[in-house]
Amino acid sequence: MIIDTHAHYDDEAFDTDREALLMSMYDGGIEKIVNVCASVGGFQDTVDLMEKYPFVYGAVGIHPDDADKMTQETLDEIRRLSHMDKMVAIGEIGLDYYWHKEEEEHQIQKKMFRAQLDIAREEKLPFMIHSREAAEDTLNIVREYMQGGMYGGIIHCFSYSREIAAEYLKMGLYLGIGGVVTFKNAKKLKETVQYAPLSQLVLETDCPYMSPEPNRGKRNSSLNLPYVAQAIAELKGITAEEVIDVTRQNAEKLLGIHPVSYTHLTLPTKLEV
Repeated sequence: MIIDTHAHYDDEAFDTDREALLMSMYDGGIEKIVNVCASVGGFQDTVDLMEKYPFVYGAVGIHPDDADKMTQETLDEIRRLSHMDKMVAIGEIGLDYYWHKEEEEHQIQKKMFRAQLDIAREEKLPFMIHSREAAEDTLNIVREYMQGGMYGGIIHCFSYSREIAAEYLKMGLYLGIGGVVTFKNAKKLKETVQYAPLSQLVLETDCPYMSPEPNRGKRNSSLNLPYVAQAIAELKGITAEEVIDVTRQNAEKLLGIHPVSYTHLTLPTKLEV
């Protein structure tokens, strides 16, 4: 059974069929899902999913796109919610310079990135890092915090070079691998997956985004993760079953999540993604 370590089922893309889709996960081979907060004002949606579905866990944090909207009250709320039993990480947090080009914006993002890493350290939780067009700054800040003692983390949707991956792997961090690994032009990521030990990889979707082949361009869901597992298996010369088994163990170890019971749920037949 698969663990999806990074999903956004609170996204409006799932408004028409969210419950039916989530209730189909077990039949589709999905054991657990971590729904990841991203926007200011969006925390309650993840909390609601955690409370409704025993197999849904949460990560609480603010995406760098919303860094300029954050206040001390936001940080206090992240800390409060981090105390919930099923809140397993601080994320997604980090730096994104793709849309944000100005140095002033970068400084705000770095300030809020550090503030949320402080919460992760103080609350003894792993982190989930978003980094886009910000390789050097992200690596330097993560390295600084890891040297001071942290509780592990995932570099979500890893997209940089094998050399940068090596730096994160040396720190004992995990790389989140999703649909991009199935794309024909994803040369850097394929090289990284071949290089990285399976013991430091986890599966993720970032759904509703980043759907793998053969469903690229369509709405993504956790039901697509077997395609990702198969792509990793082919790159490493192992079976998809081994990929699924080891990445599940990795996620359970890092995030401290345990088997859940589906016995009281009414599970419909598997849906199309």
